[in-house]
Amino acid sequence: MEIILASQSPRRRELLAQMGLTFRVHVSDVDETVAPGTPPAQMVEELSRRKGAAVAALEGPEPLVIAADTVVAIGDTILGKPHSPEDAFAMLSALSGREHHVYTGVTVIRGEKAVTFHENTAVRFRPLSEGDIRGYLATGEPMDKAGAYGIQGRGALLVEGIRGDYGNVVGLPMFRLGRVLAEEFGLPPFPL
Repeated sequence: MEIILASQSPRRRELLAQMGLTFRVHVSDVDETVAPGTPPAQMVEELSRRKGAAVAALEGPEPLVIAADTVVAIGDTILGKPHSPEDAFAMLSALSGREHHVYTGVTVIRGEKAVTFHENTAVRFRPLSEGDIRGYLATGEPMDKAGAYGIQGRGALLVEGIRGDYGNVVGLPMFRLGRVLAEEFGLPPFPL
C-alpha cells in the first residue's frame, strides 16, 4: 500500500521512517485559518483534516494519506511558530518554569475512510534565565518550531519533564498512530 505524508516537516518524516514505514511526501496547500477561540484540540484536528483531505483529493482513493498539525498551548493560548526572534523570546519566557501542552491532530485517509484524532502531551520547562533564552535563540533552532523549541534538539535542555507521548512533542504521536494504522487500516506495526 502506498503511503503519503501530507507534511513538509522533516521531524514527521523522521518519525514515520522510525516506524518502519516507506512513504513519499506531498505537501498540502490549505488555508490554516481557524475561528478565534477554537480550543487547541479541535484546532489541530480540523487542520489535519483539511490537509489530509486536500492531498487525498489530488492523489485519488488508493494511497493512504497521513496528515498532522501540532500546536503548543498554555491554557487556551496557542503558541505557533515564532515570526521573529523577539516573538520566540516572548514565547520561551512565557513557557519558563511552567507546564504547557502540546497537541497534535492526525488524520489518516484512504478512499472513503478517514480517521481523525488528537494527542495531548504535558511538558514542563525548567525556569529559564534571560541568558538561557538568548543562548538558545542564538542556535537558530527555535525559529521553525511551534512554541519556539524543539525537544528533539537542544531544546531538550529546557525541558524538566513530560507526561505523555514524546513523539507527539516532536510532531507525531507514534503510539496512537501505530494503533490506528493497525486497527483501522490493517497495517501491522511489525510486518513479517
